[in-house]
Amino acid sequence: MDRLTLGSVEISRLVYGMWRLGDDPDTSPAHVQAKVEACLAQGITTMDQADIYGGYVAEAIFGAALRAAPTLRDQIEIVTKCDIVAPAGRHSAARVKHYDTSAAHITASVEASLRDMATDRIDLLLIHRPDPLMDHHETGRALDGLVTSGKVRAVGVSNFRPWDFSLLQSAMTSPLVTNQIELSLNCRAPFTNGDLAFLQERAIPPMAWSPLAGGHLRAEAGDGLSARLDAIARDAGTDWTAVAVAWLLHHPARVIPVLGTNTLSRIASIADALRVPMDRQTWFELYTLAQGHEVP
Repeated sequence: MDRLTLGSVEISRLVYGMWRLGDDPDTSPAHVQAKVEACLAQGITTMDQADIYGGYVAEAIFGAALRAAPTLRDQIEIVTKCDIVAPAGRHSAARVKHYDTSAAHITASVEASLRDMATDRIDLLLIHRPDPLMDHHETGRALDGLVTSGKVRAVGVSNFRPWDFSLLQSAMTSPLVTNQIELSLNCRAPFTNGDLAFLQERAIPPMAWSPLAGGHLRAEAGDGLSARLDAIARDAGTDWTAVAVAWLLHHPARVIPVLGTNTLSRIASIADALRVPMDRQTWFELYTLAQGHEVP
């Protein structure tokens, strides 16, 4: 599998997302280990987490698996995120859901993530959401300090618009190496609103969350798009989900899809997307069907 370099971290082109790790009826270390090993068998080495996932429990579930099988840690890269404070788990006393990009909160979140995931380093830390109260100097210093300390190898953001990205980067010495944004056949705005162009101009690979629209892409797609996805999938000997991911992979911005599922058979087929042929006209055919009209 192709790999991409984000600052000082090299990651797999496809990433396994652990957003719903806590939703699986089986959260045992052995079952989580089986998921990671199914990824590794395909060359998928990068695991995507966030402190808030599962109501602040997903990182600990993952950590239990790493404690049970410590050799896994050196075979993977861990991405995690912070700054969302919701009234749940360790933040149950919060009066209102909010964002916190203060140095104290970022540092505490990283320490909790390191502890919960039984690791001494986070390979890539992302600020999860733009904070309208962000002091970019304070946040930037905190992120730079974590990189200098070695607790975090690289830093980036998630769901930032170009101006949010530039503001934070202006107060930092460490580069912001990615922006994880929603991107799929259902969420096409970044292709034309400047979000992708901003990153592409700077040679910053974007990560794409919900590349299958949270599992609802097919349900929300029109009959024409569904039929074409199926036809391409049949020709490639796979299913429509691989085609939807291949559509993202074809973009020259070097999109990194983050795919989450708790089903082992689905995990084992994530890399099918890499063998789906995609050319310019096929890409625009799917784009047109998703829009419901041809391009101007």
